[in-house]
Amino acid sequence: MKKITYYILAAALVIASGCRKYLETAPDQRTQLNTVEKVGELLGTAYPQADYATFTEAASDNASDKGAGAGMLSENINTAPYFFRDVTERAQGSPTYYWNACYSAIAAANQALEAISNAEDPADYNAQKGEALVARAYNHFMLVTLFSKVYDQATASQDPGIPYVTTPEKVVNGQYERKTVAFVYEQIEKDLLEGMPLIDNTAYKVPKYHFNKAAANAFAARFYLYKKDYQKVLTYSNNVFPGGNIRSNLRPWVTVYSQLTGQEAEAIYTKASENANLLLVEAPSDWARSYGVYRYGLRTDLARALFSFRNVTGGVWVQPLYYAGTNTDNQLVLKFREHFVRSSANANIGVPHTIFPLFTAEEALFNRAEANIYLGNLTAAKQDLNDYASMRIEDYTADFRLTDTKLRNYYGTTDIKAALIFTVLDFKQAEFIQEGMRWFDILRYHIPIVHTNVAGETETLAPNDPRRLFQLPQEVKLAGLEQNPR
Repeated sequence: MKKITYYILAAALVIASGCRKYLETAPDQRTQLNTVEKVGELLGTAYPQADYATFTEAASDNASDKGAGAGMLSENINTAPYFFRDVTERAQGSPTYYWNACYSAIAAANQALEAISNAEDPADYNAQKGEALVARAYNHFMLVTLFSKVYDQATASQDPGIPYVTTPEKVVNGQYERKTVAFVYEQIEKDLLEGMPLIDNTAYKVPKYHFNKAAANAFAARFYLYKKDYQKVLTYSNNVFPGGNIRSNLRPWVTVYSQLTGQEAEAIYTKASENANLLLVEAPSDWARSYGVYRYGLRTDLARALFSFRNVTGGVWVQPLYYAGTNTDNQLVLKFREHFVRSSANANIGVPHTIFPLFTAEEALFNRAEANIYLGNLTAAKQDLNDYASMRIEDYTADFRLTDTKLRNYYGTTDIKAALIFTVLDFKQAEFIQEGMRWFDILRYHIPIVHTNVAGETETLAPNDPRRLFQLPQEVKLAGLEQNPR
């Protein structure tokens, strides 16, 4: 694969954009990251301050065409992914915006690591070094997952990856290579394994907004799940909570969430005090105000199929559903509340922000269950899935526990292992609705998607369709970096 001259705009501009709040407080010390506190503050920007839910949710089978009726928001940033077209917009919620946000975050991590290496006593910065390495690994992991082919050991050494950037940008036209998915995974693993032992929760004022120990282990479990190293998935998912006790940290939907008012539900889901939330990021995004009213989104029939019909347990999920505005097809689960940041104290303009959970206890449990299925530990997998169901099924009793008979009958297969995988995927689709997470399972399992418009016309995304890879930003095409095939 040829080496090209490539300028990552976001990475080069991190000093002017991603770190602006920090650097505006000390303009005379912009290049003097010479204390633990300054480096730690810089690392607050080492997370992708952007959302992927806007484009991954629309592209997934969580979206249907609700029509062009009153109260519907029709924007190309929602329309293009639904019809599997490249999103040309660069605004919040677009693949390009997410790409740039990840590379801005990577630049912040690299700047911190350089400052640490130049410090008089680098050991004083061990916690910050750990955070920087794990954050750098996470940003690259998200980029390679969204913009490259899903990891496949048989083809990863040939599949184009994304540039893995490990040093601060010093010149406008740096030399970069896209290299391969296998190379990117090797670098992610290297950063992850070096950084995780250095993570120290006491270094953070609010650990849930940083890679704390639980979040780092949850990330490692996800990484090794995608790599299909299932024994390591078990190790890291068991490390998320002491003694591997995930169940008691799941969201209490039956006992608490189902009793909340709408306003209370919006407030609690992304709170740092919620045990289930392991890592949160506040991103410039209007997802909180738009996800219920986008034309291509959660329609009533799909909401009912997910939450009103009996699932494999024989029960029904406890899931309060609301609709946005006056159109009952604008279905939504109240998970997000907008935080509007004014451009100045007295201004009427500003930027909407939304808090997103990047890792949760629920995902850790599902990852452990999936790993156990592939390792043949079916009893352990059933236990995790039953524990989850006990927190989510209306009027739950032991009658709702999974059995082989239920699994065979519901999924129409004699293969219990396959039926359990279907169960994990179904549980995850319901749990993470409107968070953009379904897309990653669609990628990993090559699930075909058929989108139909209100006129009955269909667009199909086949298992190996090249449009499963979101397109790289136009500026990297102009710089010579290979685009994804179409």
